[in-house]
Amino acid sequence: ADGLDGYSTYLRFLPDVVITDIQMPRENGLEMMRHIRMHAPMIRTIYMSGDIDAYQPLLAEEKKKYPVSYFEKPFSLESLKRVVTEPLVN
Repeated sequence: ADGLDGYSTYLRFLPDVVITDIQMPRENGLEMMRHIRMHAPMIRTIYMSGDIDAYQPLLAEEKKKYPVSYFEKPFSLESLKRVVTEPLVN
């Protein structure tokens, strides 16, 4: 439902990848990932947003440090599958 719920869900399940919307109530996806990265700095993260352009500078900074991908809505399931299954590049 929001970034705080997403963080508590991460702590319960400890997934290998986080797929999150950026725009969420209470805490957005970028804020949520700051908390998650305290536990798993290099967790693969896939962001999505209906207005990805508004977040380009922040996403570009994240991508320099972390395994980050992002999509503008709408996107295809095939695109998402491709990013989730591609090997991480160091």
